[in-house]
Amino acid sequence: MTPPEPQESGRPPEQPRAHGATRPGGRTARTRAAVLAAAWDELGTQDLASLTVERIAQRSGVHAATIRRRWRTVEGVISDLLSRSGGTIPVPDTGSLRQDLHALARSLADFYTDPRNQRLVEAIVTAATRDPGAAEVLKTVFGGRVRHVASLVDRAAERGEVAPDTDGFEVIAALGGPFYYRLLMLRRPVDANLARTSAETAYLAAVEGVFRTGDGAEEGAGRG
Repeated sequence: MTPPEPQESGRPPEQPRAHGATRPGGRTARTRAAVLAAAWDELGTQDLASLTVERIAQRSGVHAATIRRRWRTVEGVISDLLSRSGGTIPVPDTGSLRQDLHALARSLADFYTDPRNQRLVEAIVTAATRDPGAAEVLKTVFGGRVRHVASLVDRAAERGEVAPDTDGFEVIAALGGPFYYRLLMLRRPVDANLARTSAETAYLAAVEGVFRTGDGAEEGAGRG
């Protein structure tokens, strides 16, 4: 849902080690940082089909054999890049569910104006079709981000804007879904109108009770 946020330098921030890391410091950490930074930089100009271990090796200064030994494939590098980048966009808190959802949608639209962010999502989705490890990373990272942002729906329920058993996960998933359909299926850029219609549709459905869980409220709260 909320893809990784780069640092001001344009490179992904430090996060706890994942695939490809064996200890928190020293040469292993430096190698991993160099490889993932190189992959991130390469996504500035290359899509996954053009991204190779050799290109990452050349940019990072890490031997291709080392990259293959640790990550095996480009898909392994991309999976680690996503798991490491891990930040979430700020959760809006305007005091209004409608305004929160519109603010969130605008943030998503702004994020995807950067072609590199588009390519990272395309790359991890492609990797997930080939590599079970990448599929698990995709599910875990994006599911965690959706649950994090869903707190704005919980606040709306506390204010009485939506029913107490409204499934916040599904509200946020409904808002985000059109973005990924536009990017991955239609292959068209996101724009302000997409942000507006996605937010308004999710909001109206939520207040009309479309996402109520009823007797399944406890089950809905644990999705992801």
